Amino acid sequence: MSRFESIDVTRLRWFVAVAEELHFARAAKGLNISRQRLSQTVIDLEGELGTKLFVPGAQPTRLTADGEALLGEARELIARAAEAAEEPPTGPATLRVGFVPGVTVSKWTRIWSERFPDTPLEVVAVPMREQEAALREGRVELCFVRLPIDRDGMSAIPLYRELPVVVVPKDHPISVFEQVSMADLAEERMQDASDIDAVEGAIELVAAGVGVAVVPHSIARLHARRDLVYRTVTDVADTEIALAWPTDRTTDLVEDFVGVVRGRSERSSRSPSTRAKSPEPQKKSPAKRTGRPSQARNTSAKKKPAKRRGR
Repeated sequence: MSRFESIDVTRLRWFVAVAEELHFARAAKGLNISRQRLSQTVIDLEGELGTKLFVPGAQPTRLTADGEALLGEARELIARAAEAAEEPPTGPATLRVGFVPGVTVSKWTRIWSERFPDTPLEVVAVPMREQEAALREGRVELCFVRLPIDRDGMSAIPLYRELPVVVVPKDHPISVFEQVSMADLAEERMQDASDIDAVEGAIELVAAGVGVAVVPHSIARLHARRDLVYRTVTDVADTEIALAWPTDRTTDLVEDFVGVVRGRSERSSRSPSTRAKSPEPQKKSPAKRTGRPSQARNTSAKKKPAKRRGR
């Protein structure tokens, strides 16, 4: 077994992109991720392997000998993973559902396991910047996404909206209020929290006393700390969470999961599994006549006139 087989295929793809481009910025653009995130992934990969994959400080970017070795094996592992994905499943069908940071799916997974115990449900954490790619590339069948997304070829069910909050240190003057406006934050240094996947760094800076950050409520809750508090911001647009999936891949399993999220009952006639279990309605047999048959009256027969008797 190769020592690289334990590495996530996505990270291998990102490494191969840099190794082939020999340019971090171009590779990041092709992968539709930030350069910083790509660089950090490579740094983490080098730390995990205990070796340098690229020559430090080299211009242009160059692979080390270990990097060359990984590149060859990475291509083989990626190809093998692609072949495995194309092979028909041999066990029970599995439904893969993704979710972006801040979304809690435990309620729906619990209902699914109770209602469909023989169908495994695989829950996959998906970075927000990859939510559309994960659906279009088939990494997941459905995904809880943060709108907006490109609706071309996509079905989406809006679920709920999230209020924005400002994250501040516990002893900050803003902490005494229940809600604030952006005018109240005019003199504050605002940390860039637009990249939900990298928002932890912005919150770390807030904890260090370097400004404040405005984020969706669930993100503040996800990264909650004892030394920070968050307060509602009244005049910033809220965000919306939806369940999305490719329209042309609406399978029976997808419809069943949509039904769970929509709150349909287990016996809903709109559920494919319910329709499959329901027996065909039996034709009613004609009712048996239990009473005595009534004698038909001959309406054409006329009564004979009674004879007149004389005195």
